[in-house]
Amino acid sequence: MKDWSNCTEVEHRNDRVSGVWIFRGTRVPVTSLFENLEDGATVDEYLEWFPGVKRHQVEAVLEFASASLAAPVAA
Repeated sequence: MKDWSNCTEVEHRNDRVSGVWIFRGTRVPVTSLFENLEDGATVDEYLEWFPGVKRHQVEAVLEFASASLAAPVAA
């Protein structure tokens, strides 16, 4: 499992949004990005719907998630 604390564009605090991972400086859960992309939204649409989130944050999160898929799985 990927350690999201190593992604500089996200944060979590128990006193904000129930402690879920959010885009740094916002109250927008990171999961909302993946849910919207799964539902067919584009990154541009997502950024329009969540104006507090910056493109570089989305790119960093997607890159971070992609790197976790490239890591070998321990048997």
